[in-house]
Amino acid sequence: MAIWLTTDSEANELLEREPLALLIGMLLDQQITIEVAFLGPKKILDRIGSMDAHTIAEYDPEKFAALCSTPPAIHRFPGSMAKRIQALCQGLVAEYDGDAAGVWTAGDPSGAEVLKRLKALPGYGEVKARIFLALLGKQRGLTAKGWQKAAGEFAKKGSHLSVADITDEASLQKVRAYKKQMKAAAKAAAEA
Repeated sequence: MAIWLTTDSEANELLEREPLALLIGMLLDQQITIEVAFLGPKKILDRIGSMDAHTIAEYDPEKFAALCSTPPAIHRFPGSMAKRIQALCQGLVAEYDGDAAGVWTAGDPSGAEVLKRLKALPGYGEVKARIFLALLGKQRGLTAKGWQKAAGEFAKKGSHLSVADITDEASLQKVRAYKKQMKAAAKAAAEA
Protein backbone atom coordinates (compact mmCIF):
# COMPACT_ATOMS: atom_id res chain seq x y z
CA MET A 1 0.00 0.00 0.00
CA ALA A 2 1.39 3.39 -0.99
CA ILE A 3 1.62 6.18 1.57
CA TRP A 4 -1.00 8.92 1.13
CA LEU A 5 -0.65 11.67 3.71
CA THR A 6 -0.57 14.77 1.48
CA THR A 7 -2.24 15.83 -1.73
CA ASP A 8 1.24 16.16 -3.30
CA SER A 9 2.21 12.94 -5.09
CA GLU A 10 5.96 13.72 -4.93
CA ALA A 11 5.74 14.29 -1.18
CA ASN A 12 3.88 11.00 -0.77
CA GLU A 13 6.51 9.18 -2.85
CA LEU A 14 9.25 10.65 -0.63
CA LEU A 15 7.40 9.43 2.49
CA GLU A 16 7.09 6.03 0.84
CA ARG A 17 10.77 5.58 0.01
CA GLU A 18 12.54 7.48 2.80
CA PRO A 19 11.99 6.32 6.39
CA LEU A 20 13.57 9.56 7.65
CA ALA A 21 10.96 11.59 5.76
CA LEU A 22 8.20 9.61 7.44
CA LEU A 23 9.75 10.14 10.90
CA ILE A 24 10.16 13.88 10.26
CA GLY A 25 6.60 14.20 8.93
CA MET A 26 5.27 12.54 12.07
CA LEU A 27 7.44 14.80 14.22
CA LEU A 28 5.91 17.84 12.49
CA ASP A 29 2.35 16.53 12.94
CA GLN A 30 1.25 18.84 15.74
CA GLN A 31 -0.64 22.14 15.71
CA ILE A 32 -0.87 22.10 11.90
CA THR A 33 -2.84 20.05 9.40
CA ILE A 34 -1.67 16.54 8.62
CA GLU A 35 -1.07 17.42 4.97
CA VAL A 36 1.17 20.37 5.84
CA ALA A 37 3.11 18.33 8.40
CA PHE A 38 3.86 15.50 5.98
CA LEU A 39 4.74 17.94 3.19
CA GLY A 40 7.54 19.28 5.43
CA PRO A 41 10.11 16.60 4.51
CA LYS A 42 9.74 17.41 0.79
CA LYS A 43 10.30 21.10 1.53
CA ILE A 44 13.49 20.18 3.40
CA LEU A 45 14.66 17.91 0.57
CA ASP A 46 13.93 20.61 -2.02
CA ARG A 47 15.88 23.18 -0.01
CA ILE A 48 18.98 21.24 1.04
CA GLY A 49 18.99 18.54 -1.61
CA SER A 50 19.20 15.68 0.86
CA MET A 51 17.08 13.49 3.10
CA ASP A 52 20.09 12.10 4.93
CA ALA A 53 20.21 12.10 8.74
CA HIS A 54 23.96 12.88 8.81
CA THR A 55 23.52 15.88 6.50
CA ILE A 56 20.60 17.31 8.49
CA ALA A 57 22.26 16.60 11.85
CA GLU A 58 25.43 18.44 10.82
CA TYR A 59 23.72 21.34 9.02
CA ASP A 60 24.48 24.76 10.47
CA PRO A 61 21.60 25.29 12.97
CA GLU A 62 20.98 28.93 12.03
CA LYS A 63 20.94 28.15 8.32
CA PHE A 64 18.71 25.11 8.89
CA ALA A 65 16.26 27.22 10.93
CA ALA A 66 16.26 29.84 8.17
CA LEU A 67 15.51 27.31 5.42
CA CYS A 68 12.73 25.81 7.57
CA SER A 69 11.28 29.32 8.02
CA THR A 70 11.43 30.30 4.35
CA PRO A 71 7.87 30.60 2.98
CA PRO A 72 6.17 28.28 2.72
CA ALA A 73 7.55 27.34 6.14
CA ILE A 74 7.68 23.70 7.19
CA HIS A 75 5.54 24.42 10.27
CA ARG A 76 3.79 27.28 12.04
CA PHE A 77 6.71 27.17 14.52
CA PRO A 78 9.57 26.60 12.08
CA GLY A 79 12.43 27.61 14.38
CA SER A 80 11.56 25.23 17.20
CA MET A 81 10.74 22.47 14.73
CA ALA A 82 14.07 22.95 12.96
CA LYS A 83 15.79 22.30 16.31
CA ARG A 84 13.65 19.20 16.90
CA ILE A 85 14.37 17.84 13.42
CA GLN A 86 18.10 18.30 13.92
CA ALA A 87 17.90 16.69 17.38
CA LEU A 88 15.98 13.77 15.84
CA CYS A 89 18.63 13.34 13.15
CA GLN A 90 21.47 13.66 15.67
CA GLY A 91 19.83 10.93 17.75
CA LEU A 92 19.48 8.71 14.68
CA VAL A 93 23.15 9.24 13.82
CA ALA A 94 24.22 8.43 17.38
CA GLU A 95 22.00 5.36 17.86
CA TYR A 96 21.47 3.95 14.35
CA ASP A 97 24.34 5.39 12.27
CA GLY A 98 21.78 7.62 10.56
CA ASP A 99 19.54 4.75 9.44
CA ALA A 100 16.01 5.91 10.33
CA ALA A 101 14.52 2.49 9.58
CA GLY A 102 16.94 1.04 12.13
CA VAL A 103 14.55 2.30 14.81
CA TRP A 104 12.16 -0.49 13.81
CA THR A 105 14.51 -2.98 12.11
CA ALA A 106 17.85 -3.09 13.97
CA GLY A 107 18.19 -6.36 15.85
CA ASP A 108 14.72 -7.68 14.90
CA PRO A 109 12.93 -5.86 17.77
CA SER A 110 9.54 -6.70 19.26
CA GLY A 111 6.66 -4.25 19.03
CA ALA A 112 7.29 -3.19 22.63
CA GLU A 113 10.97 -2.52 21.82
CA VAL A 114 10.05 -0.47 18.72
CA LEU A 115 7.66 1.58 20.86
CA LYS A 116 10.41 2.12 23.44
CA ARG A 117 12.83 3.22 20.71
CA LEU A 118 10.28 5.61 19.19
CA LYS A 119 9.54 7.17 22.59
CA ALA A 120 13.28 7.75 23.03
CA LEU A 121 13.38 9.94 19.90
CA PRO A 122 13.26 13.72 20.38
CA GLY A 123 9.72 14.98 19.85
CA TYR A 124 8.08 11.57 20.19
CA GLY A 125 5.89 11.15 23.25
CA GLU A 126 3.74 8.16 24.17
CA VAL A 127 0.82 8.88 21.82
CA LYS A 128 2.93 9.95 18.83
CA ALA A 129 5.08 6.83 19.24
CA ARG A 130 2.02 4.55 19.37
CA ILE A 131 0.51 6.21 16.29
CA PHE A 132 3.78 5.87 14.36
CA LEU A 133 4.06 2.22 15.40
CA ALA A 134 0.52 1.66 14.12
CA LEU A 135 1.43 3.40 10.86
CA LEU A 136 4.38 1.04 10.45
CA GLY A 137 2.22 -2.00 11.16
CA LYS A 138 -0.81 -1.00 9.13
CA GLN A 139 0.88 0.58 6.12
CA ARG A 140 4.58 -0.32 6.05
CA GLY A 141 4.46 -4.06 6.65
CA LEU A 142 6.04 -4.08 10.11
CA THR A 143 5.84 -7.62 11.47
CA ALA A 144 7.47 -7.09 14.87
CA LYS A 145 5.91 -9.46 17.38
CA GLY A 146 3.34 -7.68 19.51
CA TRP A 147 3.23 -4.42 17.58
CA GLN A 148 -0.57 -4.34 17.80
CA LYS A 149 -0.54 -4.60 21.58
CA ALA A 150 2.19 -1.95 21.83
CA ALA A 151 0.30 0.43 19.50
CA GLY A 152 -2.89 -0.02 21.52
CA GLU A 153 -6.13 1.44 20.16
CA PHE A 154 -4.30 2.84 17.12
CA ALA A 155 -3.68 -0.70 15.82
CA LYS A 156 -7.39 -1.48 15.54
CA LYS A 157 -8.41 -2.48 12.01
CA GLY A 158 -11.06 -0.39 10.33
CA SER A 159 -10.57 2.55 12.68
CA HIS A 160 -10.04 6.16 11.69
CA LEU A 161 -8.23 7.52 14.73
CA SER A 162 -4.91 8.79 13.40
CA VAL A 163 -2.49 9.16 10.49
CA ALA A 164 -2.00 5.38 10.69
CA ASP A 165 -5.48 5.07 9.15
CA ILE A 166 -5.13 7.58 6.31
CA THR A 167 -4.86 6.06 2.85
CA ASP A 168 -6.80 8.60 0.76
CA GLU A 169 -8.87 11.79 0.96
CA ALA A 170 -11.95 9.97 2.32
CA SER A 171 -10.05 8.36 5.20
CA LEU A 172 -8.37 11.71 5.93
CA GLN A 173 -11.80 13.27 6.37
CA LYS A 174 -12.86 10.43 8.70
CA VAL A 175 -9.76 10.95 10.86
CA ARG A 176 -10.47 14.70 10.90
CA ALA A 177 -14.06 14.08 12.00
CA TYR A 178 -12.86 11.78 14.80
CA LYS A 179 -10.33 14.36 16.03
CA LYS A 180 -12.97 17.09 15.96
CA GLN A 181 -15.31 14.87 17.97
CA MET A 182 -12.56 14.17 20.54
CA LYS A 183 -11.76 17.88 20.90
CA ALA A 184 -15.44 18.69 21.43
CA ALA A 185 -15.74 15.94 24.05
CA ALA A 186 -12.63 17.17 25.85
CA LYS A 187 -13.92 20.75 25.83
CA ALA A 188 -17.30 19.64 27.17
CA ALA A 189 -15.63 17.63 29.92
CA ALA A 190 -13.42 20.59 30.88
CA GLU A 191 -16.44 22.87 31.06
CA ALA A 192 -18.45 20.42 33.21
